[in-house]
Amino acid sequence: MITQNTPQQKQSWQSQLSEAITDPKELLTELELPTTLFKAANLATQLFQLRVPRSFLERMKKGDVSDPLLLQVLPQIHETYIADGYNSDPLVESQVIPTPGLIHKYHGRVLLTVTGACAVNCRYCFRRHFPYGDNQINQLNLEKLITYIQSHKDIDEVILSGGDPLLANDKYLEKIIKQIAEISHVNTLRIHTRLPIVLPARITKSLIKTLTHSRLKIVMVIHCNHPQEIDAEVSSALSQLRQADMLVLNQSVLLKGINDCSEVMVKLSKKLFQSGTLPYYLHLLDKVQGAAHFDVSAKIGKMIIQQMMEQLPGYLVPKLVREVPGEQSKSLIW
Repeated sequence: MITQNTPQQKQSWQSQLSEAITDPKELLTELELPTTLFKAANLATQLFQLRVPRSFLERMKKGDVSDPLLLQVLPQIHETYIADGYNSDPLVESQVIPTPGLIHKYHGRVLLTVTGACAVNCRYCFRRHFPYGDNQINQLNLEKLITYIQSHKDIDEVILSGGDPLLANDKYLEKIIKQIAEISHVNTLRIHTRLPIVLPARITKSLIKTLTHSRLKIVMVIHCNHPQEIDAEVSSALSQLRQADMLVLNQSVLLKGINDCSEVMVKLSKKLFQSGTLPYYLHLLDKVQGAAHFDVSAKIGKMIIQQMMEQLPGYLVPKLVREVPGEQSKSLIW
């Protein structure tokens, strides 16, 4: 793995974010990978931008084109192929946006696209084609979102998502959370984020205070796919969230060549638990155009879960699910 003398933990998360790699040539050079990969990577980057924080890069193995962290972020020629059954809106979210910036798919909860930005651009992202420009939350939109939630008394949970909501600054998050907390029928705030994994410096005392200062119960759902993603700094960040009385859960996506075996998933569950995080979901791939090369069959997914059940207590085995457009919940596969 890469070892450098520059201690990322001493930099602010904003500084680390500003130094994220966005050039395929730089990524390949840093990891000592063949320059023959550049042409394909450059083509794929024109369809979906490359973004990799250096703190995540440092957990990758130099010279290894099959590194499981690299494969999640490396633009590949496969992304330029048109695959049957894949499209730009695999979950048909465009049909469940009653007001810009708000997605209302399921009973009792709504999702806010706080920002369209991410610290890392995962190549399998189901929202890689999402029209964030039409769903940016500004002051006017925020007022409409709050009014919508107030008028739907059945909503008791609000989900902050994106992009990655933790890329918003503390002051802005505090503003949103305060307005949500003033809606009496909302009890839970859920935050879906990859930042504790790819940019753990974002988990500061100030952020934790911002998130826990209201009356709302906080659920943090992180996104980690492979045990190699969890180093000492990540483990510390996750532990801080748990110690702040948040319920910390993890969801993974089943990805070909990355975590499609029980050995990897067992190690991941154990590492997560050691950091105060419980496995939640293992998602079958959402069929977004550009990500077909990551797909793993439900049959293999079931086999992995069965093997995990033979090696782990039930609370460390995630639910294998698929999201089907129009259904009232995620579909449980196992």
